[in-house]
Amino acid sequence: MRRGIEVKYMNVYKNLIETLKYKRVHMTLIDPAAQIPDRAVELAEKADKAGTDFFLIGGSTDIDSRLMDKTISRIKEKTDKQVIIFPGSRSMISRYADAIYYMMLMNSTNIDYIVGHQIGSAGILKMLGIETIPMGYLIFEPGMTVGRVGNARLIGREDENTALSYAFAAEFFGFKLLYLEAGSGAPEPVGCNVIKRIKESVKIPVIVGGGIRDYAKARSVIEAGADIIVTGTVIEKHENPYIALKDIINAI
Repeated sequence: MRRGIEVKYMNVYKNLIETLKYKRVHMTLIDPAAQIPDRAVELAEKADKAGTDFFLIGGSTDIDSRLMDKTISRIKEKTDKQVIIFPGSRSMISRYADAIYYMMLMNSTNIDYIVGHQIGSAGILKMLGIETIPMGYLIFEPGMTVGRVGNARLIGREDENTALSYAFAAEFFGFKLLYLEAGSGAPEPVGCNVIKRIKESVKIPVIVGGGIRDYAKARSVIEAGADIIVTGTVIEKHENPYIALKDIINAI
């Protein structure tokens, strides 16, 4: 099979669900604002070699479509793994992506992050024909940059009842995924009791990101019930991204 942006893939969500039938999933988050495209490609190659399943491209800062295009197109020249946009604003769109998380930051106090950016991007997404994956997105303490930028009313990392109410609402809205986020660079991931309670109570796949930087933390999140884990900061900051990521992926 030829590598690059010409490769045709199956529906991303269908591929994700099929993968979850036999294993937990790891996604590598690469923020185009955090490094130049050359470095992003280098990190993607190391993550691919380590065994990541999907790539997320995006972040909490505003990134224009040109940088998104350049980063995603170059990554897809080096890997056959599917690329999903993880948007922080309506401008973070690329025709080279395989899909986009069409997400609601459910505990934001800013209507733009609840529905504004989604409306602003809907027309171009329809025109480009990018697969949209509806997702509920919840930010927990400490929240880090994404909590501040998203004007989030942070959920306590051990607040099971509040988290569960949001999880039920996400399911009732018809979201296909639920993302529990502690924030990139957080010292700890979302509490394991929260993850376990949500996983036992809703049917949609649960993603956990933020604060997962080693085997032990990844294992604890997986054992609590996470279907998908996302790591990003660890490969940007670690002196040996491949080794760091391989250790986390081994936990799955």
